[in-house]
Order: sequence, then structure tokens, then C-alpha cells
Amino acid sequence: MTATVRRRTGSAGPGERAPSARRTPPDAAGDAALTMGVEEEFFLVDRRTRAPVPRAAQVLAALSTELGPQAQSEFYSCQLEMCTQPTASAIQLREQLRALRATAALAAREAGCLLVGAGTAVVPPREPVPVTDTPRYRRMAGYYGALVDGSLGVVCGCHVHIGSVDRSRALDLSNRLRPYLPALQALAVNSPFHGGRESGYASRRAVEFGRWPTVEPAPVLDPAGYEQTADALVRSGILLDRAMIYWFTRPSEHVPTVEIRIADVSADPDTTLLLALLVRGLCTVFTAEAAAGGGPPPEVPYGRLRAAHRSAARHGRTGAAVDPLTGDTVTGQGLITALLRRAEPGLDAAGDLAEAERLLDGLQRYGTGAERQRAVYRRTGSLTAVVDDLAASTAPEPR
Repeated sequence: MTATVRRRTGSAGPGERAPSARRTPPDAAGDAALTMGVEEEFFLVDRRTRAPVPRAAQVLAALSTELGPQAQSEFYSCQLEMCTQPTASAIQLREQLRALRATAALAAREAGCLLVGAGTAVVPPREPVPVTDTPRYRRMAGYYGALVDGSLGVVCGCHVHIGSVDRSRALDLSNRLRPYLPALQALAVNSPFHGGRESGYASRRAVEFGRWPTVEPAPVLDPAGYEQTADALVRSGILLDRAMIYWFTRPSEHVPTVEIRIADVSADPDTTLLLALLVRGLCTVFTAEAAAGGGPPPEVPYGRLRAAHRSAARHGRTGAAVDPLTGDTVTGQGLITALLRRAEPGLDAAGDLAEAERLLDGLQRYGTGAERQRAVYRRTGSLTAVVDDLAASTAPEPR
């Protein structure tokens, strides 16, 4: 089923942590273009050993003047998070992704590190990496001690924010996105190596991060149900605060966006751009359908949805996959093709259809991040070579 979506123009809305986010009101039911914002988490690895090292504080100190809050610490001190500003333009998003990576990579090199886009560390840390020294992270580490190993549990993801939307609309979009997230996961897999070994998964990050509470498909909720559920999770002690709601889609607690949290971080910025364009295309379609009086979100059995995510994490784009809408056994590539068809009217409305098709064609020709990592290892037999290839793709060194 498709929808007719008229072309829209408008100013950029907020993305997560954008300085102007609270000053930007939610748009009406689709009168302004939906904006995109991306948060990418990267490893800092030692240039000699290629293992993660706790030098984020040093790198962030070098970045703070130029990038301010666009460069942030993460849970572990070997991680760096880079945040784009919100934009409605695919061209601007691509430029931001490349510029942020280049700037961060330069600061990393000055600290004796490589900036690496991978969901898990290819070469494991030589010793457990400390948690970043903030009150909240220290509290989390103490409360969830068994999950905090500083080694195999260190993972890096990519989060896409779509705005500007109020809480009700964010939840409606979240409800409608649920069946399409396994396809998005399948195209973004980028963590086949774990602990210095082949893991058997295209996204081992999904397994490791899945040990944390609420890392799962979001329940179907309206605003009242969301408030009740979020309060219960914190009151019960399952979560320390609402920021720890790690559902695959969620409304932001700080700015008017819906956040999609299903992807491994990618070494290739084009994969990140494709992910953002497809998510925005879907949200544009769903917004138009809701404005036209469309029906409720599709009913998808929770067990089937979980199985679809497990298949996507295991196989990625290749191998067997579960269609969440029908329960049929298909391929990951089949899910991705169906996703593109569903998002097509929204992509076309934003002028992004040709670009999304070009990016997807590149993914089909060159493979997902997981496929590329495995190809380098088959060719070289070297995990060091895999890390070097990831670093070169994440942010090529200047000539």
C-alpha cells in the first residue's frame, strides 16, 4: 500500500541534543519537511595494537572548541559519539557526516588513535576499558555490574532522529515503523568479529547490547500508555531513568523527535545516509497516511517480530529472514527491497528517491559492512587488516 505525498519545504527541525531543539515547535500534521539527525558512536583504537583504548577525554578536549556538543563522550572511555545538526537535506546530511568524521579522525590521530566505525571491536581490548567518569555512568556501572565488562560488551551503534514531532505523533510513527526495522537492521549490520574471532553473526552488537534491559522492539503505545510504562520501568528499578529506555524506536525525552536505535554504526557514511533517508521516507509516508485518515498500525505478533530481528542480526542481507508482516521466510535482501517500495512515495516527495536507489545499488554491489569485513579477512587472514580497512572507510587519512 502506498500513499500520495506532496512535496514539502520548510526549515530544519531539531535532532537529539541540538542546541535550538527546545525553541522549535512541533510541526503540524506534515506541513513542514521532516528533518533528519544522526548520532554515530565510534571506537578509538590504538594505532599500534588496533585494540580499543581509553583516550576519549583527550580526543574530546581537542574537539570541544570546534564542535562543542556535536562531539560527546559515551558509556566507555574508548568511545566517541558524533552528532549531526538537524537537516531536511540529504546533501547537507552527507556533508555533515563526512566533516564530523574527518575532524574526529584528525583529533584521534593526534592522540595516537584510529577512528573506527564498527559495531564491535575487531581486536579486543588488551585490558578492560574503564567506564567514562560521569556521575550517571558510574551509577549505571554500579547498578548493572554484571553487564559492564569493559571488553566484549563494548559496542557502537547509530541512531537516527526524525523531527519535529510531538509525543503523540512520535509514538504513532514508532508503532508504524516496527515491522520495517528488521530490514533496516539487515542493511546496517557491521559487527561479524567479536573478541578477536568470527562470531557467526552479521551483527554481534545486537546480541551483546541485547543483554541490557529494554533493548527490544518497542511496545505499541499511545501517550498515556507510554507515560505509564516509562514510569513503571523506573519505579520498579528495571531502569535507573527514562534515558535508559532502549527500545528500537522511542520518542526522545529531550527534543521532539522519534529515534530509531536499531543499527550498528557503519564504517561507510553512505550506509548511514541510506539508513536516514529510508527512515525519513517511511515517516513521511506514515504521516501522510495518518493525515488522510489511515487505519491503525499493522498488528505484528511480538514473537514473530523478535524472530525477524534475530534473523537480521544473524544473517544480515543474505540468508533466511522472517517477514514480520506475513511470517513468511524470505531473504534479508527481499525485506530491504520491500522496505524501499514502502518508503518510495516519501523518498520521492523529498527528492531523495534516485539517491536512495543509488546508495542501495552500491550496498548490493559491495555488500554490507559485515560482508566487507569478512571479505577483507578472507583476502588477508589478518584482523589488523580488517581494522585498517574500517578506519580507512570511516575517515580516510589526508594525502
